[in-house]
Amino acid sequence: MLEGKASIKETDMPEKMQMQAMACASQVLDHLHDVFDCISIAAHIKKEFDKMYGSGWQCVVGSNFGCFFTHAPGTFIYFSLETLNFLIFKGASS
Repeated sequence: MLEGKASIKETDMPEKMQMQAMACASQVLDHLHDVFDCISIAAHIKKEFDKMYGSGWQCVVGSNFGCFFTHAPGTFIYFSLETLNFLIFKGASS
């Protein structure tokens, strides 16, 4: 069980949402997917957040990536778990 072993690098999410993001990542790594299948892991987390908080969520999972984006306030988290980094956010409306 990986829950509780994540390290937050940056966030502006409320604490409850942060915990749900890390728990979701932990559960998917524990039960659903091979750690090397980053696309499936990201898709699962995105779908869970869409269900919990409405559509428009984005998720990036991997060990080495760069990004630049605009997000809705209070919807961003970047954390690591095991050898992977997780970036979850809801896109901002223009």
